[in-house]
Amino acid sequence: MLGPDGPLARQVPGFAPRLPQQRMAQAVEDILETGGALIVEAGTGTGKTFAYLIPALQSGARVIISTGTRHLQDQLFHQDLPVVQRALHSRVQVALLKGRSNYLCPYRLQAVEDSSRLASREQVADLRRIQDWTRHTRRGDIAEIATVPETSPLWPRVTSTADNCLGQKCPRLDDCFFAKARVEAQAADLLVINHYLFCADLAMRDAHGFAELLPGVDAFILDEAHQLPEIVSQFFGKSLSGRQLLELARDTVVEQAKDASDFPALRQRAEALEPAVLALRQTLGAAERRALWREASEQAAVREAVADLIGVLEPLREALKEGAKRGKGLENCQRRGEELAQRLLLLTGENANPDQVRWFETWGRSFTLTETPLDVAPLFRGRMAAQPSAWIFTSATLAVGQNFTHFAIRLGIPDYAGLRLDSPFDFPRNTLLYHPPALPDPGSPGYTVALLEAMLPVLDASQGRAFLLFTSYRALREAAEWLAGRLDYPLLTQGDLPKAALLAQFRSLGNAVLLGTASFWEGVDVRGKALSCVIIDRLPFAAPTDPVVQARIEALRRRGEDPFLGYQLPQAVITLKQGAGRLIRDVHDRGVLALGDPRLLSKSYGRVFLDSLPPMPKTRNLDRVRAFFGQ
Repeated sequence: MLGPDGPLARQVPGFAPRLPQQRMAQAVEDILETGGALIVEAGTGTGKTFAYLIPALQSGARVIISTGTRHLQDQLFHQDLPVVQRALHSRVQVALLKGRSNYLCPYRLQAVEDSSRLASREQVADLRRIQDWTRHTRRGDIAEIATVPETSPLWPRVTSTADNCLGQKCPRLDDCFFAKARVEAQAADLLVINHYLFCADLAMRDAHGFAELLPGVDAFILDEAHQLPEIVSQFFGKSLSGRQLLELARDTVVEQAKDASDFPALRQRAEALEPAVLALRQTLGAAERRALWREASEQAAVREAVADLIGVLEPLREALKEGAKRGKGLENCQRRGEELAQRLLLLTGENANPDQVRWFETWGRSFTLTETPLDVAPLFRGRMAAQPSAWIFTSATLAVGQNFTHFAIRLGIPDYAGLRLDSPFDFPRNTLLYHPPALPDPGSPGYTVALLEAMLPVLDASQGRAFLLFTSYRALREAAEWLAGRLDYPLLTQGDLPKAALLAQFRSLGNAVLLGTASFWEGVDVRGKALSCVIIDRLPFAAPTDPVVQARIEALRRRGEDPFLGYQLPQAVITLKQGAGRLIRDVHDRGVLALGDPRLLSKSYGRVFLDSLPPMPKTRNLDRVRAFFGQ
């Protein structure tokens, strides 16, 4: 199937047989037949998507494939899967399912049209574009409409969430795009989803004992599996956002005007919620931050704002109990009010669960209160045991050194077959790893400037064509300011444009330097000469001040374990592998990976990072970098 004369070779221009791809496909086929768990690290260029699609389509099993993001989900379903189906002449029924907020909600669209409460001309224009699109869309997937930006404030008003969806009681249920997509998903033999939907279904099983979203299947293939531990922890936790409270108030006002116009007290109590939410946001501080809830709750002003919010929410709940009799929309608002009030008490009350960490995050005019489990392994292991299927976990970055122990422990995978496949790309010939000498300690105030001074000659040698990846926004902003006027190449900075537009500009310029943080460390694919150098400012250890990281470190210490060796170091190694993986994306790519941070050589753990990278020649000599680019 994957050989020089196989169906893929006839279907895909330039297809080249790869032994690692064939080995992975054989391992996937075996586990689909026998059941159990398989963990596969497939280096860049292995072709892992084809390696699992072919055995999945041929197995006769019902398979769910989950990947990291909606973008990758669309690419898998609309590009890769049709190629393999054509090559195999496969008639397997396939379907795509996203979370409900990715589909237009006809009921909520009608409510917006009826309310005539739009804040700006831009929203009016966006509404007209959405109305034009609804006349011809079949799926209602909002990714289809490129003329309304993802950031438009109109989208949350014309899509639904688990909170505000009316479900089976919706008067527009027959027109519901999400309901239709779910019916297709239930009938499919192969279903493509993303990790957020996968984890939402796991959490639904945990809470109610049954799966509401996804059908029972014979196999799960989890691509970009390195993201799973963090996403699973989000979904097995609990959270409450200022946005959810404000949406409850707004939806109550809309439904009151429609079904209970003779009940003005309901509207007044809903409108009182907004100032109480904004008051709590203000007491949490003007700066954007993530911190343990106990740090905030020690302040009298925060405790008072929480009490005021509870005091405003209580009379709204009472009014909604009466208003719920007037219409399905108000009945839904009443249910949401009860759930949000319970969550607020849980997340701010005095009785904290020692197995969970309570923390908060602020940004702009909003905030989120969250309770996150410190260890999701027992939860995930229980879900796997309840679904005795074949489980396949794959990514380009799962191993630390030569093993999968860290990944398996975090998800509680007890027994598994492991397969580690190196990239088929010629790293010894086509790459160089440069570590500049004489850099100061990365904790010193002048470190970022010293790194940039050391990298300017590298950028001259590469003629731009570089990513500079930073571990913090503070370092990125400092670098953007310092490089302005010192660089002979176009300078692009994360945040100046949407990510997709920034990457398109980077590719078209051909000699640009792009500064990015976390979202550019993975899921970014720039092939060819436009990206010939990746510079990473320091070893990507998670900030120990992050509330979840801080709590996990404390919990591991209480259990007598070493949090650095067992948690912080493995996580940083996987993150570094992701960043380094941006450099070589094609068999013809060449480039230099430049790593800052003197700890790479001065600390014993630096060897763990180096051993986890592809086999790149290493140098501390700038002239060798110049010679590499001069070839």
